[in-house]
Amino acid sequence: MHGIIFILYICNTKLTCINRYLIINTMKMTVNINLGGYAFNLDDDAYERLRQYMKRLEKEFSGEPGAAEIMTDIEGRISELFRMRLNSYKQVITMKDVEEVMAILGSPEDISGEPAAGAPPRSQRRIYRDPDRRVFGGVCAGISAYLDWDPLIMRIIFAVMIFAGGIGVGLYLVLWIVLPEAKTTAQKLEMRGDPVTIGNITDSVRQEFNTVKEKMNL
Repeated sequence: MHGIIFILYICNTKLTCINRYLIINTMKMTVNINLGGYAFNLDDDAYERLRQYMKRLEKEFSGEPGAAEIMTDIEGRISELFRMRLNSYKQVITMKDVEEVMAILGSPEDISGEPAAGAPPRSQRRIYRDPDRRVFGGVCAGISAYLDWDPLIMRIIFAVMIFAGGIGVGLYLVLWIVLPEAKTTAQKLEMRGDPVTIGNITDSVRQEFNTVKEKMNL
């Protein structure tokens, strides 16, 4: 009887030691960061990977016109992708999450014109008001971008509804209030259904910068 008790005591001691060993080796330090206006907890190795990635981007954009806007849009996109990977059971961003986000956005080498491993899929379109092609509130232009139509077609449809019974005015005002405006480069890419990657964000900002430059005859 005493022998059985002794054996059980030894087994319990070994299990306790194994449990403590597993806890010590699975525990990771976490780092709290603010990204795109949201707070995130990252594993220390995931934070270091993200920090190196952001430093490479900052170096790539140094001296680039609109660099601040580009970095803000990239941070906003990373924040959005991080939030998609969190839920009530998972509150910490891991190395796997960071690697997945980096794969979606692309590497700094994509900006330099080096060919990417594969073309990213088109993103799901989202409806915004288009401030760049607007006549009034950008409702028709935004819906047209979502449907991949010419904005003139949507404007004609609203004009017909206005003259047919006036419903077009009320509908337009409601949509003006409900639909958000595409303010950031990432939102404008989503509005057109283009992948929100580093390369596309950079190209869009450069294009906007050149357009403004031409209008100001600089």
